[in-house]
Formats: sequence, structure tokens, C-alpha cells
Amino acid sequence: MFDPKTDKFPYPMETDRHYLEVHKNRGIVFDENYPYIDRSKPFRFKQGVVRFLLKILVFPMCRVRLGLKVVGKENLKKHRDVLKQGTISVSNHVHMWDYLALMSAIRPFWSNLLSWAPNINGENGTLIRMVGGIPIPDRNLAGTKAYLKAVRALLKDGGWLQVYAEGSMWEYYAPVRPFKRGAAHLAVDSNKPIMPFGFSYREPGWFRKNVFHQIAKFTLTVGEPLFPDLSLPEKERETDLTVRSHDAVCRLAGIDPKENLYPALFDNSKRIDYYTDTYGVGYKGSH
Repeated sequence: MFDPKTDKFPYPMETDRHYLEVHKNRGIVFDENYPYIDRSKPFRFKQGVVRFLLKILVFPMCRVRLGLKVVGKENLKKHRDVLKQGTISVSNHVHMWDYLALMSAIRPFWSNLLSWAPNINGENGTLIRMVGGIPIPDRNLAGTKAYLKAVRALLKDGGWLQVYAEGSMWEYYAPVRPFKRGAAHLAVDSNKPIMPFGFSYREPGWFRKNVFHQIAKFTLTVGEPLFPDLSLPEKERETDLTVRSHDAVCRLAGIDPKENLYPALFDNSKRIDYYTDTYGVGYKGSH
């Protein structure tokens, strides 16, 4: 049985903290002059090339590599008219490639991604930008104002924004960690829906275990849009939508929200334990 105490996933004590190291700092300053949504012709040309490669090469490879199965894709077509007016998606963050899996699943939509600023400044920053990465400025008030203005314009123009509300990536973690309020704040502020997705796990076969050394295959389940409750005061709308979106991701990941190890809302939550059975053998929430 997999035990992260002794294996390669050193989950931090805080539920929103990162454990993968960024080995490079390119020195980019995310201030009011940074193009959070780059609409320049050179960038759009390069991004067009990357999207072509994603469609013909990376998405098929991602599906094979993750053993990806997508469930509920019909919900994207069912709510297409709503989603193309601008939407924010949330999911649990459980693999370095899970954003590629989500991008593949939501086609023909293209998404942008709120990203930890050191990732954009790191060795993979250019690629993250090309697939829609938008850095979240840290300790820069003018940069934060410019970033929020760009994100609001993106949503107003009918864009798709993926937000990892847990705050960081923990590989193969089965419970859904607490959500920060950022996604709900943007949804309430822009009066746009949150579209929940949930990653869960399946047993890998002999080949994946012994050749890829993969401890699980992935299922991505697509939910239905959740709207801000306009009958509530604005601050209560954020809390309500955060809780509802967290509970929806739990259910889509096969977890009863009442049996999830963590509360819905981030409150400086410490890790409850390492949850030794990481990807869910014997855990009621995984399937």
C-alpha cells in the first residue's frame, strides 16, 4: 500500500503549500506593466502554434499517459450557451498534467489558468504562458489591480478561467483540500458561473504499474454550472459559492462532502494527516 510518509510525495503541513521546487527565477516583475493577458500579434501567433500541437500531439499523449477517462462531457454541450458567455472552472489539483487533461476535455473551449507566480518565473514559465497561464502577483498592489482588471475583461469577453482553489498541486491526493475564496470572488464580481470538475482514480494495470510506474489512472468528471446566489449579500455569496463548488468537486471525485477529511473553506488549515492510502484504495471517495 502506498505511503507518502516514506515515498516521494512530501505533502506540506499547510493544505495550500507547494512541495515541488522551482529551480529557476527569470526575474520577471509582475507589476502594472506586465501583460497578464497578452494580446500582441507575436504572442498570439506562438500560442496558435502551441494550440495546434496540443490538439494533434499533446492531448492524445496526455490521455494515454494518464489513462484518462472523461465522464459527463455532455454537460459542456448542454450548457454551451452559458459557458461561452464566460466561466470559471475549479477542480482538485492532483497531477502536473491535470490542466492539460482539463483543456482536452473542454474542447472546443480554450481556457486560461491562474498560476502561482514562481511557476511563470520558473523553467517552465514560457510553456505555462503559452497554454494560458496568468500569474497572480505577490505583494504588488499595482500588479494585483492590473491582474484583476485583465481577468475581469477576459470573463466579460466570454473567456474561460481555470482556478485551482486548493492553492497548490498534491499528486494523487484523494481528499479534496479546503478552497480559497478567489474563484468565488471572481464569479460574484463578474456574475459568472463556476463550472466544477473532479479528478478521481482507477486501478492501473500491470503495464502501467511496471513500465510507467503509475500508481493510478485518472477519471475526470464534468459537473454543471453553479451560479452566485443573488438573494444573498455579496460577501455571503462568496462563502456560499465556495462551499457549493467545493462540495460539487467532492461529489464529482466520488466523495461524500460530509465524509471528506477537510472543511470546505480554507482557514489556515493544517494537514490533518498524510492520509497514507493516497490514491484511494479503501477510501470511500475514490472510484
